Amino acid sequence: MKEAILYKIEKNRVICTACARYCKLLPNQIGFCGVRINKDNKLYLANYGLFCSANLDPIEKKPFFHFYIGSIALSFGTFGCNWACKYCCNYDISQRRKIEGFEFLPDEIVEIVKKYRKLYNISSICFTYNEPTIYVEFIYDVSKIAKKEKIKIIFITNGYLSDESIDFFLKFADAITIDFKGNGNNEFARNYISIPSYENVFNTLEEFSKKKIHLEITDLIIPKVGDDLEDCRKLCKKIYDLIGEKSIIHFLRFFPTYKMLDFPSTPLETLEKHSEIAFEEGINFVYIGNVLGHKLENTYCPQCKKIVVKRYGFRVEEVNLKGNRCVYCNYKLPIKGKSQISQIDYPITIKEIENKDYKVVKFG
Repeated sequence: MKEAILYKIEKNRVICTACARYCKLLPNQIGFCGVRINKDNKLYLANYGLFCSANLDPIEKKPFFHFYIGSIALSFGTFGCNWACKYCCNYDISQRRKIEGFEFLPDEIVEIVKKYRKLYNISSICFTYNEPTIYVEFIYDVSKIAKKEKIKIIFITNGYLSDESIDFFLKFADAITIDFKGNGNNEFARNYISIPSYENVFNTLEEFSKKKIHLEITDLIIPKVGDDLEDCRKLCKKIYDLIGEKSIIHFLRFFPTYKMLDFPSTPLETLEKHSEIAFEEGINFVYIGNVLGHKLENTYCPQCKKIVVKRYGFRVEEVNLKGNRCVYCNYKLPIKGKSQISQIDYPITIKEIENKDYKVVKFG
């Protein structure tokens, strides 16, 4: 446990400023996320360094398709989340209110990268699986050590950030994927996420788009309740207005899970209609996810239309780039870092590569 940074005190209450909920906590109360607790009128991060998931993931799994293509991200996730999504594929960790996990302190995480970065082509440390905003102070501590070793810090977020946490993330984030769901529809947000609207998510997108942070967008398309094409058009227009020709969007297929088992998987036709709208709105880099072997797993040059990165699932099979330029027509693409063919295309647990058992540490 460690004292948080993102909070303020109001009389006998602590106000958490890590996300847009701004939980107001009396002594011994825990925030909506399940990990930020008021102790003696100070806010503490009860899950500091406690992780339930720790893996080497292909960076394409995040997804990042334009950032250190073909590399590996050392990836971590904890219990808890600031959303309550009825469709969450990671509900067993995000909606579980347990403060426990395998302990990895910041220096230990960086040492793992240093130990295996050449063998596995590790480019970055990624905070994912659940919402990293709820333990952002830990990420900051990791970043202070990682930056000295030229290790990138990346994360996957729902974007429901406060103004304070946006400013805080800007200190150290190298790349961010913002996960939209249901095309950013506010009614969908209220019914299936338990947030009042997408206003704060759009604010996060706007603020990050002003900086030199690599941004990619995902949009989980859920049949019947989160697949409206007009909503898709509004979202794509907003993204393009903010990011322009560097806009990148991934439309993800939904599979029945958690509290939405009675919904069907997203039809391929629906995903392809969404991708057509994105192209119509000027977005050059449009992908379809969770559909193995689809042509929109590949990256195409907007100028000559040839494949510059060929993918199959999480595997990069072919790279036709010189730096970030198309080898066929020299067009410059919004791609950061070295691009290469995948060495591995599936997750590997830290327990496997370290060949050791990590002791579960419990809070309290």
